[in-house]
Amino acid sequence: MALYLFKRINVNLLLFNVCVHGRFHCVIYLQVFNAKTAELLSHHQVEIQQRFPKEGWVEQDPKEILKSVHECVERTCEKLQQLNIDITNIKAIGVSNQRETTVVWDKTTGEPLYNAIVWLDLRTQSTVERLLKRIPGKNKSFFKFRTGLPLSTYFSAVKLRWLLDNVEEIRQAVDDGRAMFGTIDSWLIWSLTGGKNGGVHCTDVTNASRTMLFNIHSLEWDPELYSVSDVLSFQCLGDQSAALVGQMCFQDGQAKNTYGTGCFLLCNTGQKSVFSQHGLLTTIAYKLGRDKPVCYALEGSVAIAGAVVRWLRDNLGIVKTAQEVEKLAAEAGTSYGCYFVPAFSGLYAPYWEPSARGIICGLTQFTNKKHIAFAALEAVCFQTREILDAMNKDCGIPLNQLQVDGGMTNNKVLMQLQSDILCIPVDPQNTLFILFPPTAATKKGIDVTTKVGILQPVFLACITQNKIQAQMGLFLSEANERLQYHYSDPAVF
Repeated sequence: MALYLFKRINVNLLLFNVCVHGRFHCVIYLQVFNAKTAELLSHHQVEIQQRFPKEGWVEQDPKEILKSVHECVERTCEKLQQLNIDITNIKAIGVSNQRETTVVWDKTTGEPLYNAIVWLDLRTQSTVERLLKRIPGKNKSFFKFRTGLPLSTYFSAVKLRWLLDNVEEIRQAVDDGRAMFGTIDSWLIWSLTGGKNGGVHCTDVTNASRTMLFNIHSLEWDPELYSVSDVLSFQCLGDQSAALVGQMCFQDGQAKNTYGTGCFLLCNTGQKSVFSQHGLLTTIAYKLGRDKPVCYALEGSVAIAGAVVRWLRDNLGIVKTAQEVEKLAAEAGTSYGCYFVPAFSGLYAPYWEPSARGIICGLTQFTNKKHIAFAALEAVCFQTREILDAMNKDCGIPLNQLQVDGGMTNNKVLMQLQSDILCIPVDPQNTLFILFPPTAATKKGIDVTTKVGILQPVFLACITQNKIQAQMGLFLSEANERLQYHYSDPAVF
């Protein structure tokens, strides 16, 4: 997602995962808002395909992403001109993006040296296992006190290691001093600021903190993790940090959960980096200017949320549209003892087990597609509950309200279930998601502390804790069983 600021117009270019025509796609989405009223003035989007060359592999074409950005900007500028809006009033540019997705390109030709490896990709599992053998005690959390992250397939460093080990063209470019590495923000900014003719190679602290190469305390690339010497820029935000800012979670203890392809629950811990004892990540929330303090967050990442709805549609074929899942779940009103653990890409927080695989259990002759649809939505909520329980333990103060955003928040059944299972109100504000990139906006004197375009919160009712605890116990027993089977007999996966 990239963000353009006008004197009176806010232009929001959004990059996120969706599914179109039965295939996973990525969408470059450009929206133009009136900065004072939040009125949507113009928008344009371009779909780009994700590639699945092997089981567990997920790739995107960096050139297709860049071409789509250009197309989005051109089409939107044409629409602005038709509205008699002067596009020369652009004042600043910011970028928000998928954080861990990794690109390597040739700085002399400007060409990518391989497809971008997407955050969900599992090809690096053997790389993780090999690196783990070199760590004292095979401790996945060995670098956590510097990076805030466990050793996992999720983060950029192991994706880069895989590329160096497996792509000869990249190895040669590194030896020749031609290779550049970055997340999607780095690739876009470098390309849009000149590319091979002097493009700026930069990132910001939120994206850097997801590479597993960055010390989140010194705010420097850590030579013990990897030797990187690029100078940081503070004009972009990783997607989940941007969502935290967009929800105005600037106070300690404020939290948001984003429901997209996966689920990402972030809780602002202020200027103190809190290290989880319960399987969460410590990450940089934001830094609102070069001379401003860095703020941290605890994060719980769930790999599969909206993707489970797409799986019901595209793989099982029990629905034709994502909207049908809500209807079926509403008609069922219960899973009737059916439980769904959608570990399609392993289990992220709090387990961090990439080899785990999904299961649907509790099926009877009475079970039908309505119960499975309900169980799928329930699974998203149960996974969020696991994250919230861990977060409450780490923070010591239970969260009493959760702000939510993302495409799945349009599902009223899901939101009611989520409130019931968390036993706290959820606030599906349907905000503009990201208003201004704070780092770019504050440089131009734009106030980023005022919310615009937010609906009044809808507080949803809660049901009894006893019922939810019993359901959670069944759900967690299935997830744990997956892990136990993994260690005793990997063949079951």
